[in-house]
Amino acid sequence: MEILWWRGCPSWEEAIDLVREEMAAAGLDPDAVEDREISTEEGARTEGMPGSPTIRVNGRDIQPPGSNPIGLTCRVYRRRDGGTSALPDRADVRDGLMRAMEGSDAS
Repeated sequence: MEILWWRGCPSWEEAIDLVREEMAAAGLDPDAVEDREISTEEGARTEGMPGSPTIRVNGRDIQPPGSNPIGLTCRVYRRRDGGTSALPDRADVRDGLMRAMEGSDAS
């Protein structure tokens, strides 16, 4: 599990907490989260980061980025209730973790 974040985004710390909580709830080591600060536009392009925070399981984004642009910007997630948020639904994080644990998201 990795989180790519940009310091200019106000929700990156909350995203890390959310992912660690969901990992612990799934019986995984929450300290195994790899959080990486992306500080340049070039770094964002290299990583293919569609805004901050970007959460990936085995290299796969937990939610298709849609129209989020690649770069140092704040990401917008589509919530399951149809709304938008700077953070993904917890259910999307859980689903990504479950797919990885079942081996269907292996890279």
